[in-house]
Amino acid sequence: MRITEREQAGATVLALAGEFVGEAAAQLRKQASRRLATDGRRDIVLDCTEVYGIDSAGLETLLWLQDACAERLGHVRLAACPATLDTVLRVTRLAGQFDRHASVDEAVAAAHTLAG
Repeated sequence: MRITEREQAGATVLALAGEFVGEAAAQLRKQASRRLATDGRRDIVLDCTEVYGIDSAGLETLLWLQDACAERLGHVRLAACPATLDTVLRVTRLAGQFDRHASVDEAVAAAHTLAG
């Protein structure tokens, strides 16, 4: 999986591309940990546009990230989830655990609105 990072309106946007499985989940955890430890960042938007698979390690990492952001009084938001990811979240009954948005811009705007 490829992870690219950018800042947008005070939120960290991590764009994920590929399968969110095994080692990729560990990679995201490491990168997100570094980001949350920098400059008091607490809101992360995951751009899931190019995610085409997820396993239990990926789901566990999403839950970990949610907890890590919440500890800092922040939020994790999922943006542009493809149908396969939405299905997995629904089947595992995790869909209600995450703020999901149709686009990265909507997710960032929600983060900005809550912070402001």
